[in-house]
Amino acid sequence: MAKQIRSGHIGILTSGGDTPGLNAAIRGIGKTATRGGGMQVIGFKDGFRGLMENRSVRLDNHMLSGILTMGGTILGTSRDKPHKMPMGGKNVDMTDVIVENYHKNHLDVLVCLGGGGTLKNAYRLSQAGCNIITLPKTIDNDIMGTDVTFGFDTALGIAVDAIDRLHSTASSHHRIIIVEIMGHKVGWLALGAGMAGGADAILIPEIPYTIDKLADSILERVSRGKRFSIVAVAEGAITVEGANKIKAVEKKLDGTEGEQRAKLKSQLSALDKEYRGSTMEMAEELQMITGLETRVTILGYLQRGGTPSALDRMLATRLGTSATPASARYESQLNCGIYSARSARDTVL
Repeated sequence: MAKQIRSGHIGILTSGGDTPGLNAAIRGIGKTATRGGGMQVIGFKDGFRGLMENRSVRLDNHMLSGILTMGGTILGTSRDKPHKMPMGGKNVDMTDVIVENYHKNHLDVLVCLGGGGTLKNAYRLSQAGCNIITLPKTIDNDIMGTDVTFGFDTALGIAVDAIDRLHSTASSHHRIIIVEIMGHKVGWLALGAGMAGGADAILIPEIPYTIDKLADSILERVSRGKRFSIVAVAEGAITVEGANKIKAVEKKLDGTEGEQRAKLKSQLSALDKEYRGSTMEMAEELQMITGLETRVTILGYLQRGGTPSALDRMLATRLGTSATPASARYESQLNCGIYSARSARDTVL
């Protein structure tokens, strides 16, 4: 049964990788809650670990002022999980402690800003009795049921700008330039940047590649008088050989339990490390096959940094506003007490 919350306490945390637009979302939640609903807003530092250690800060108007255009997150973040919290050299289930702190702070709802991993952890807390709202942030743009996540547009613009700049040096030196773009399991970022930046080849995790076909494509360009080639590569791009080996192990995992399952998962992890993120090896092979000088540019965390784009600021603000129980109904989703503010159509700005 849906319920309306008009007063009380809201908790906020940011978890997982930092993303442009997080501060805009925090601001949207905080300003709507304090001005429109008379609620107190508490920010927990460094993700779920901060909630576990009860490290918090009051998010009043002074704290929220001037953060709209800031990258990163004023709350800090971590990848610690409630049920696998690193403690004294081992992972410990701290879910009960987190739930206890949730109640100690008299929270009516906890807003978790994060990607797929954060949503899984938020779901576990909802199962433990906490009221949870989630906001979809990730530069990978890979949260199911979400049209777009905040952070994606900013990262996309940075990657496109990098490809634009690399065109001139690639042309001057008659080189193959490989640009590695973030995206371990999904290729939205590499695909978008490659298309918008005019890359000559785009490799994404969803479509395995062969080095020979890639080399043939580049040599065909050379035969037409093209002096350089730009290859946009997602960090998780994988060869056909690697994809087949991973699929074979994944097939064995179905229905397997106990020690055998643990061994297969360990084998799967090893294969994933071996065949994904091999951009430097790809460059060496391309140079050997084509005879063309090949260079690699790895954008890495540059894509996460800097001022969020106007689109990400607007999206994050709208999502933050719609997520605030003072202006939007808090409803259970799938009867598990978790609500994802994916749509801002009914947002009160």
